[in-house]
Order: sequence, then structure tokens, then C-alpha cells
Amino acid sequence: KKLVSGSDGLLFHASIPLYGQVHKLGVLNVASADWRKLSDDDLRLLYTVGDLLSIAVERARLFARSTQIGALEERNRLAREIHDTLAQGLSAIALKLDAVDALLEYNSSIEAPTAKLKENALSVRQYVKQSLVLAQQNLDEARRSVLDLRAAPLEGRTLPQALALLVQSTAERTGAPIDFSSHGDRQPLPVRLEVGLYRIAQEALNNACQHACAGQIQMVLSYQPDSITLELHDDGSGFDVAEIEQERFGLIGMSERARLLGGELRVESDVAHGTHVHVTAPLAGKI
Repeated sequence: KKLVSGSDGLLFHASIPLYGQVHKLGVLNVASADWRKLSDDDLRLLYTVGDLLSIAVERARLFARSTQIGALEERNRLAREIHDTLAQGLSAIALKLDAVDALLEYNSSIEAPTAKLKENALSVRQYVKQSLVLAQQNLDEARRSVLDLRAAPLEGRTLPQALALLVQSTAERTGAPIDFSSHGDRQPLPVRLEVGLYRIAQEALNNACQHACAGQIQMVLSYQPDSITLELHDDGSGFDVAEIEQERFGLIGMSERARLLGGELRVESDVAHGTHVHVTAPLAGKI
């Protein structure tokens, strides 16, 4: 047809399908008001752009999924901490107060001898003091858990700095002897890689302090040319990896975090010989 010069309209149109690994993601529509036709090179370029867009969409969806899983694991971690610390601590306080109540009830009886009354009074004071100590410890633990949820440990800090601060605060809180060291040429890391490694370190350190009864804990962060490794070793009681309840010790959460980072988590432990947690993840551009 003869086209009038200067008229508006689209002369050529191309639709490029965008495919993900499993499903079609969408369509890239390209239109042109140019008079020339699209050459084979133009079409190949459009398909290349479509492939790049597909990859970008897939990565964005994976990142959103990893963020959701990270939030879920964080809630699970807090639930485990509440069960392992606050709930048990409050149960201990309740037992102490039950004993106090029983002693006071006995002392109120007319038949109670004077010597026994004095002995019970001392026991009551002891139980009350112990309950107050436990209450303060649980209050501190509750405040720490809330602070962990609100704080941004990596904001304004590198990963080694954040891990060093985590080790210091944990050692001060628990009294556990913990050493931290970092090796290799440090380089900027993607935020999700830093956060993932930090949370794995936090969970592993919490396990070592609460369950291992360790005399020494060592954490090492190592930078390699194309990967980064985090290791935590303790000389505590250890456990049988095949028989342990994984959810209790957060092993499932740590393993899932490592997998989402494109890495791998290994846990080696033996009863009475300590535990070694080892996670390796690819660096930027390798994930």
C-alpha cells in the first residue's frame, strides 16, 4: 500500500515470549514507526533482550521468595529462643514460687515447731532471691530478643565488623569464651549474602552457647577469590547429627539459608568431641 508521508502509526511490531525455567513469564512487545523492516540481526537482538529480561524477572522472584523464607526462619529462630530460654526460665521461677507457697502454708499451721518455722523462713528467703535473679535474667533475655528483631546489625558495618560485635555481645551475655578471626582479601558482598551468613552465624553461636556447654568457641570468616567460608567450632558435648531433632537446633533453617545463597552447609559433630559448622557460599557474580 502507499502510505502517506507524515502519518502516525506503527509499521512493524514484534512479540517476544519471555520464558522462565518452568512457566512462561510474559511477552515483550516491540513496535516501530520506522519504515525499514526488522532484520534477522534485529530479531536476534530482541530475543537476547528477552532472555535477559526473563533472567531478571526470575531472579527478582527468587529474591522475594528468599526474603519471605528469611522472615519465616527469623520467626522460627525467635520461637526456639523463647522456648529454650524464656519459657524454661519462667517455669523455674514458677517452681520456686510453688515451693515458697508450700513453705508459707506450712508455717501458717499452728502445729509447726519454732525451729522448723525459722528453717522454713530461711528457705523462703532463698527461694525468693533465686526467683528474683531468674526473673531479671529472663527480663534481660526478653529485651535482647526484642533488640535482635529491631536492630540492623549490618547497617553501617562490614560483615567482619558485625560478626565481631555479635561475638563480643554473646560472650558478655553468656560468659562463654569466644574467639573471632577473619582472613583473606575482603571485598564488598551482596546484602543478602551478608545477612544470610550473619543469621547462620547467629544461630550456630546460639546453639553452641545454649546446648554445647563448650569450654572454647572459635568463629572464622575466610575470603577466597570466588567464595566465602564461615566456620564455627566448639569443644562442647556434641551430638549425633543423624539422631538429633534438627528443628530444635536450627539445622534446617541454617541449611535452607545456605542453599538460598547458592552455598552449602555441613555440620560435623560427635558426642563429647564438639561440633564443627562449615558453610561456603559463592561471592558476587557467582551466586
